[in-house]
Amino acid sequence: MRFGADMSTDTTDATPAKPFDPRALLAESRLGVLATIKADGRPQMSPVMPYYDPETQLLYVSMTEGRAKTANLRRDPRAALEVTSPDGWGWATAEGTATLTGPGTDPDGPEVEALVRYYRLAAGEHPDWEEYRAVMVADRRVLMTMTVDHVYGARVG
Repeated sequence: MRFGADMSTDTTDATPAKPFDPRALLAESRLGVLATIKADGRPQMSPVMPYYDPETQLLYVSMTEGRAKTANLRRDPRAALEVTSPDGWGWATAEGTATLTGPGTDPDGPEVEALVRYYRLAAGEHPDWEEYRAVMVADRRVLMTMTVDHVYGARVG
């Protein structure tokens, strides 16, 4: 459909459209863009694989120690995450304050256990937890937990 085209349809027998819920879109999305704040105040954007829990209003992202987003969050914990619907017509943004856990040095330590919980929530069971735990230590993975203070978004099509 081209931009500006008439998007009206005959809704005589149609079921009313369900209202757009940006929190639902956050919960189902596994690809988003995380915005953190650089030292000079400009935004730094990173593609990430988030998991949002609507019951606790917490958002989780696994990241690597030493990357720009991790350094930015250690200096200034304010962040925002934006996701879009698969068709590109809906979007949701979550804003909040992040805390970082890790990196861990012990595959069985609490920092790695937090990453295991994140993985289970976001993707289910891993085929080899021992390997996963070793990689989390070797890669110096960190878990971002963001307390979501504000969510907004829209469906534009």
